[in-house]
Parts: sequence; structure tokens; C-alpha cells
Amino acid sequence: MKINGSEIVIECLVEQGVDVVFGYPGGAVLNIYDALYKNSHRIRHILTAHEQGAAHAADGYARATGKVGVCIATSGPGATNLVTGIATAYMDSVPVVAITGNVSTSLLGKDSFQEADIAGITAPITKHNYIVKDVKELAGTIRKAFEIARSGRPGPVLIDIPKDISAALCEFENKKVSEEKRIKPNPSEIEQACKLIRESKKPFIFAGGGVIHSDACDMLFKFAKKINAPVSCSLMGLGAFPSSEPLFTGMLGMHGTKASNMAASKCDLFIAIGTRFSDRVISDPNKFARNAKILHIDVDPAEIDKNIKTYHAVIGDIKESLIPILGGLEESENKEWLDFIFDMKEKFPIGHTHIGKLTPHQIIKTVEKYTQGDAIITTEVGQHQMWAAQYYSYKKPRTFISSGGFGTMGYGTGASMGASIGKPDTRVVHIAGDGSFRMNSNELGTMKAYNIPVIVVVVNNGTLGMVRQWQSFFYEERYSQTTLDRGPDFNMLADAYGIKNFKATTEAEFESAMKNAVLLNEPVLINAVIDIDEKVLPMVPAGRPIDELILE
Repeated sequence: MKINGSEIVIECLVEQGVDVVFGYPGGAVLNIYDALYKNSHRIRHILTAHEQGAAHAADGYARATGKVGVCIATSGPGATNLVTGIATAYMDSVPVVAITGNVSTSLLGKDSFQEADIAGITAPITKHNYIVKDVKELAGTIRKAFEIARSGRPGPVLIDIPKDISAALCEFENKKVSEEKRIKPNPSEIEQACKLIRESKKPFIFAGGGVIHSDACDMLFKFAKKINAPVSCSLMGLGAFPSSEPLFTGMLGMHGTKASNMAASKCDLFIAIGTRFSDRVISDPNKFARNAKILHIDVDPAEIDKNIKTYHAVIGDIKESLIPILGGLEESENKEWLDFIFDMKEKFPIGHTHIGKLTPHQIIKTVEKYTQGDAIITTEVGQHQMWAAQYYSYKKPRTFISSGGFGTMGYGTGASMGASIGKPDTRVVHIAGDGSFRMNSNELGTMKAYNIPVIVVVVNNGTLGMVRQWQSFFYEERYSQTTLDRGPDFNMLADAYGIKNFKATTEAEFESAMKNAVLLNEPVLINAVIDIDEKVLPMVPAGRPIDELILE
């Protein structure tokens, strides 16, 4: 069967199980958009307000569903507008395939209209990228891109398709998608890991996003219960272990709990699973887990010994690694160790300030109450992100979606749309700071156009709160360029987009707003006004040992 390059794109996407793409059209991708028009019964296209929104939506879709997210943009500025979203996905190991158009092959390298070397630009922030210069290679390239995006440590892949390639004819034959191959660990590495665990009297588990990517959360639960070890999660790992479980100690590191940070300092075996030891977690690497042997289990060998020197490593898929480890262990009690951990949890719960008539703690707990703890929570980046991470109780994986490694302000609005489209039967609540939300609030138009039923809660304190908090601690309250006094009025903005909205300045008003919002099957905005000096507690400044917390 002979079809053109654009039709090959569609056929390969369908072949890979893609049912929705996010994008924005332009000259270099007109052929692809014509093919999308003809195949709208097979692939749904969501037109975002901006290409960055499309990239974040594909990312949110991938995180919520576990499938590969897809975004499409035209050449030049369309392609470069995807860059922040691609980098965000790369830092958090999210499987996304970005398809960009480019000028015809005869015009490449000639500074043609809307030409950009997007492959060169994105080389450091993709697992791999391609420029397809022969239509005969297009199908194979797309198939390989999806395989790379989802295999091993997931991540984004970019495919750049010149306009003449999308129009060229070529023979095409459908192929069955091969089953994903999981990387199996070396049995000798498993044996040594089991030996270390058996010898440990004070084990501590630190779980990252890799546990979720591997669908290994059930195995993590069984493992923790079997060896009776306390469990902490990274920001990306939230939901990997139920936060209601007694063994759960909260996050670790700069915004972690006293219990988690003390456990890391006092344990004799630190078991890191599917995590990369971010600087926000380890703070001072020379003083991190200084009394422990570090056992690192991860699929990516490049992460071993990169930030922290390990005593022993198991390289392999998390699920494939935990299964034999579980089989090689007997149950442990560790009563004295757990008594210490439970005492720390009781003495040092996560604190929160009480400034003003409406507090962040009240907001997050009210959201949890009216969603019964079953929502997907998305966030932007800043104080509100930490409040959402600390105060909401995450029962299941893929229910906390946020930009961790790249810290992308403006991420969450697009991500919330992707998550809602990917999981239409689950309520999505987007917790946004007023500073972050202003960056991509144009996506309210997309929510309205497609009736994407996200509840947007703008935690409005009139400042860039996290930066102001640092200025308060370390810059003698010199609040340089962090006060947001330029608007907009978020309720009027929602009105302009035709979106139902509420304003809350007290706990009672916010409760009423949430109660009404969850009854509506449409996008809703709640403008939640809090005091400018609400703070995230606790905090560990960079370079300090993580068991030293600023509590007030």
C-alpha cells in the first residue's frame, strides 16, 4: 500500500495505541493536520492555546495514564515553544513523543522562513531525536521513537519531519507493536542486596518516580511490610506508597519531614529505589546518610554513583528487581527502629502557619475532603506545590503530577488538561500559585472549548511565594521583584473565558466553593486568597545536613 508521509504518521500513531494528540498547526505541518482531519474518528486532536501547553498536556497525559504522550508543533517558533515542555519531561523521566514539522529538505540549513535546528536544540533534553530526510525511514523512525520513549528509564523523543517528507509517497505496511522488554538485574547483584538487607537492623526505604514508572508500587508495599522498614518518597514518588500507612514517613530532603530526614541520618542501610538523589533531597552529599550503607536499585546505570557514592547497586527494572529480592528475604521486625521512627512522626508532624482567614493547609485538606482523597492533583511550581505535596494524602500512584527536576512554572495547567483527558473518570484538581498560573492561564480557553472538567484552585497570595520566602530567610526581607501587584483579577479572567468561578477569602467560603465545584462536570476556577507571608514548613537550606530543619 502506497501512502504519503502524513498518512504514515497517522497509521504509526494508531499502531502505537495513540488515541489523542495535543498540538498547534502551522505551515510545515499542514500535511499532517490534513491527515488528522481525515482521521479524526481514530485520533482526537486537542488544540491548545500555545505549543508549550501542548507539550505539558502530553506530559500530564503520560504521567496519569502510563502511556506515551504525543504533541505536535510546526517549524521554527512552534518547535522551540515545545522546548520547556520537553525539558520538563526529560528531567522527570516522562515518555513523550514530540513531532515537529520543518522546512523542506532542500531548504534546510539556509535560514529559511520559520526554520530552526530543533534536533540540535533538543539534543541535551531528549533521550534521542531524529530528522527524517527519507520518507522510507519515517515509519521505522516513529516506531523506534516510541520504543525509546517508553523503555528503560522513560523520556521524551523528538521526530523532526520536513514538509516534503510529509507529502512524499511510500510503500507502507502495518506492524504489530513488540512487547516492551524489561531490563532484568544480575542475580549476583540481587544476592548481595538481600545479604545487606538481612544484616540491617535499621533499614530505610526511599522511593522515587522509577517505582511508579515500573508499575512496581505493589511490590514496594510488600517489600516494606516484609522487612518492616519506614518508607519515604521523593516528590516524583508520591503515591508510590500509601501516605496513610504507618510506615510512611513523608518526603525526604529540603521540604521533607523530620521523621524522614532523621531516619536517613540514623539508618544503617539506606535503600534507594527508582530515584536519582536530587540535590533537593541530599542537600550536603558529604553528610547525607552518613551512618548508612547505601543500596541503590535503579534501571539507569548512569545514575549509580553520580550524586551519591553507593555501597552496592542493583541495575534493572524496579519490578524485575524487587520480585527476586522479596523471594530471597525472611520477615523482619526491627521493633526498636520502628519505635524510634513512630516517635519521631508523633513529635514532629508537618507544620503549617496560621496567618489570615484562609490557610494553605485548610485549602488542601478541604480539597481532599470533597474529592475523598481520590483526585489526581496537578500543581505548578512554588509554595503551593509543596503544600499540595505535604498536606494531601496520596493513596495511589499517578495521582500527584508536578514538575520536579526542572521546576517549571506554568507547567500544571496544561498537565491538568492532559491528565483529565487521559483519565476522564477521575476528578482532576489543579493547585496553582498566582505567579505560575499567570504564565499559561491562556489554557483556560482550551479547557472551556473541550469542556475539560478541571477544578483550578489559584492559591493567590499576591507574590512569588517561594522566592519571597528565601528573600525573607537569607536576604534580610529585601523583596526584589517578587510582589505581584499587576493583576489580573482571576475571577474576571475566568468570566472572560466563560468559566464558572468562585472567590474565597475564608475557610467557609472555600469549603462552599469546593462543595459546588465537585458537582459540576465542567471547568471551574476558585480564586483562594491567602496571606502574603504564608510559609512552607519545614525547609532545609542547601548545604545543611538534612536532619537540620528550619521549623519556624
